[in-house]
Amino acid sequence: MTDWQKVYEDNTSYRVEIVKAILEDHQLKPVIVNKKDAAYQFGTFEVHVASDQVLRALKIIKDEINFE
Repeated sequence: MTDWQKVYEDNTSYRVEIVKAILEDHQLKPVIVNKKDAAYQFGTFEVHVASDQVLRALKIIKDEINFE
């Protein structure tokens, strides 16, 4: 059983999809967890990776992704 950990969180789905795609380009296997409330539209989307990939994923996000 894989232990998943959150490496990214945002309230916009497109940013989460971009992060997921970049991590997949680096041969990681991220999953998106939708924590948005369907009725009230608050909450976030999260990107999770296997616990043994967390440090690598965080470095990729820090070095390669900038939404500013």
